[in-house]
Amino acid sequence: MPAADDLPFLIVGDVHGDLERLFEALKPYPADRWRTIFLGDLVDYGMFGVGAMRYARDRANSVVLLGNHEVAMLWALRDPLRIGFWMGIGGQRHDLDELARDPPLQEWLRHRPALMKLDDHTLVQHCGTDTYATLVESLEPDPVAAINTRVHQLLSSEHESELWDAMSGHNIFATSAERLDRWLDVTGGSRVVFGHNPHRSSRPEVYHDGKAINFDGGFSRQHRLSRRLSPPGATVAPLPPIAD
Repeated sequence: MPAADDLPFLIVGDVHGDLERLFEALKPYPADRWRTIFLGDLVDYGMFGVGAMRYARDRANSVVLLGNHEVAMLWALRDPLRIGFWMGIGGQRHDLDELARDPPLQEWLRHRPALMKLDDHTLVQHCGTDTYATLVESLEPDPVAAINTRVHQLLSSEHESELWDAMSGHNIFATSAERLDRWLDVTGGSRVVFGHNPHRSSRPEVYHDGKAINFDGGFSRQHRLSRRLSPPGATVAPLPPIAD
């Protein structure tokens, strides 16, 4: 069996509570043969958001990134005045109640990274935008680490609104090669992988000669923007090698 560091990467885009479909989509990809990266937004719309979080947390050789829906859920957990807003974007009250009864899961969720850079300099994040840069006053020598530190600080200091704003805009890398190139230059990335806004392709959607890839294929059958016949491979798929 290969060592974990030698395993290929599997990317899982926005699950949005569709745990049953996630189980089916991952059957061809055993956890001991893949390093799995979940791009966030495991919760909301579907009925099993907390179940999806626990499953992703416990899957071997896996990393879970923070999505804007997890931010909204933590915000609603801390401030009951935000519950109505959160339910308006697909939040399920039973999920919030379940999260409230599980402090270790809350703490785990608050420590999820927003960004991750792989050994080949692939940058992995929830949404396809450069607004993560607004979370720090000036980007340090390791901007990915600096942004992740700031994300934890915001979640720990009742400043979820700033984080929500930075992570909830539309994906812009599909249409703006200039901003994409600038973001890759700032972060030292070779390409960027993300989810957040559903695409309409049958496989992860590739932009600008492979420098940006969207893995949100509208996976959850309960999402208001879901394409009911969207194949699971539009959201759950191996990370392709970087083109020469």
